[in-house]
Amino acid sequence: MKIVNCLFSIAMILPGSMSAQTVKSFPNVIYIMADDLGIGDLGCYGQRQIKTPNIDNIARHGMKFMQHYAGSTVSAPSRCALLTGKHMGHAAVRGNKKVLGSDGLAYEAPLPKEEVTVADIFKKRGYMTACIGKWGLGGPGTEGMPDKHGFDYFYGYLGQGFAHSYYPDFLHENDKRIELNGKVYSHDLMLKKSLDFIEQYKQNSFFLYYSPTIPHADLDIIKEQQQEYEGMFCETPFTGRGYKQQAIPRATYAAMVTYLDRSVGIIIDKLKELGLYDNTIVVFTSDNGVHAEGGHDPYFFDSNGPFRGYKRDLYEGGIRTPFVIQWPRIIPAGVVTDHVSAFWDFLPTISDLLQVNAPNTCDGISYLPTLTKKDKQQKKHSCIYYEFFEGGGKQSIMTSDGWKLIRLQVAVPEKTYEELYNLSIDPAEIANLVEQYPEVATRLRNMIVGQRTENIDFHF
Repeated sequence: MKIVNCLFSIAMILPGSMSAQTVKSFPNVIYIMADDLGIGDLGCYGQRQIKTPNIDNIARHGMKFMQHYAGSTVSAPSRCALLTGKHMGHAAVRGNKKVLGSDGLAYEAPLPKEEVTVADIFKKRGYMTACIGKWGLGGPGTEGMPDKHGFDYFYGYLGQGFAHSYYPDFLHENDKRIELNGKVYSHDLMLKKSLDFIEQYKQNSFFLYYSPTIPHADLDIIKEQQQEYEGMFCETPFTGRGYKQQAIPRATYAAMVTYLDRSVGIIIDKLKELGLYDNTIVVFTSDNGVHAEGGHDPYFFDSNGPFRGYKRDLYEGGIRTPFVIQWPRIIPAGVVTDHVSAFWDFLPTISDLLQVNAPNTCDGISYLPTLTKKDKQQKKHSCIYYEFFEGGGKQSIMTSDGWKLIRLQVAVPEKTYEELYNLSIDPAEIANLVEQYPEVATRLRNMIVGQRTENIDFHF
């Protein structure tokens, strides 16, 4: 902890405008967020068929969270929660609603200009900031563009629909459309841009929000990478319902996850090459639970681990996500924590780290005390709340005593029903206890009222 305090003291010498040397006193931060990767897809969480040694090493050299929650059960709102520190009861973006950009194409609902993001927090301490990968919070000509929310540089997919293809017609670099004509594997371009960003700003402190689209469907990978797992599994060809056809979906999914892991290893090797490794926080997570699309069978690989459900569910398999983090010489190696945390905790954690006030509207709680082993100072959530507007409308709330209420068909009051689980003894959510404990269900239902405000664009 003396090291941490020293960093803070040095960094606070010069208020306002900072010299490069002062800025460098703060650690770099690389936040890597996979797309639709299940908690059970990583070796450090129990996977035995898919190789993920580099991500596993982050857990080995740092800390593994066992109860970390995504921002939502689908992509755009999850990213909104991460960047703004607001859960689904208060977030500006709570679903994958489409809005036309100035180019006439459909993108996601734009993040309002008044929203303060974690990138804005980094800018207050002189960081260079980049989002490379999938954005999903507004397209060209809207107030949701990355440069309007604290990011100096963007490269990748502005819209999620385009990100279903790994050989897209175009990507965006800032607000410029880059024509690709379906000839290049997009992941490789985004990885290169990430490495270039690290190289370019090695003398500054930087925040890289790297959000690759692997392993979201389409299931698609460069042939040479696919061959690593080819012939290892019994396969049922996917005929292409809504996504690209894939003859060997299991081998392809496994190869995609391993290819993502290698990309993580390449980034870490770059940090070592440039002498940045010891002063860089590296996070790895996923934007929501595992998908069951494009031919992927999550049960074959046990992608959701011991949990029920997957993407679009409010069961634990849809919202519980892997979360491993390393910060050499600060975070102890090989630590496993049961601290309950969520995407909306990232902004207040960074605010705590940089000694910048988080917005009063933030729902999150800093987990910096957990990272630095000041456990007695760690505040805890009273509850974890979600709402989701597909499939008839869903809500869930989990309290600190382990009870979880799920409300289904919320948009149709006469059809609404509830399920109650005690995660302390039933993390797989097998035994619905709503009839046995009606008073608990009532208590949690009443708590929901205080966890949300109405949103004109996302409502039941």
